[in-house]
Amino acid sequence: MRTNEHTPGTADKGYIHVYTGNGKGKTTAALGLALRSAGAGRKVFIGQFVKGMTYSEHHALALLKEWITIERFGRECFIYKEPTKEDIACAQQGLSRMADVLASGDYGLVVFDEATIALYYKLFTLADFMRVLALRPKGVDVAITGRYAPEPLILAADLVTEMKEIKHYYTKGVMAKVGIEK
Repeated sequence: MRTNEHTPGTADKGYIHVYTGNGKGKTTAALGLALRSAGAGRKVFIGQFVKGMTYSEHHALALLKEWITIERFGRECFIYKEPTKEDIACAQQGLSRMADVLASGDYGLVVFDEATIALYYKLFTLADFMRVLALRPKGVDVAITGRYAPEPLILAADLVTEMKEIKHYYTKGVMAKVGIEK
């Protein structure tokens, strides 16, 4: 089969991708998928939960703003203990925004970055999240990232990749590097 051919009926079906696990690369995998989708002429929307800080990918994606839209639904700090009312409000407003984006059908790929972390911290319920995913029109792909993907989401997904940490230099005290981890 040539690379520009596909199995009948599969090109129009959207799939749910989940990138989870304790290893590095979940957001990076979703960003790679976004880049590939944009390169194929598909509009992409990335919603980042929990994250409010600016990362290097925001600067790069600004160059592709015609094809890739990114919005953050978090505060300037990451949640390390109990989420605040502000954390919960940001995530719930973000989920509402993502519902509108997904239901619109305007994007070929919609990325829910760190959505499983938002679920883990109970910033919104799994039932609410699954209701949003059910709004997905035919042909729209979804990528969901973050540690601790719950079993019902894994079962609902079409593709699940678990990133497993084997070795990382942060265990030797190396802080996140600009352009690599942030």
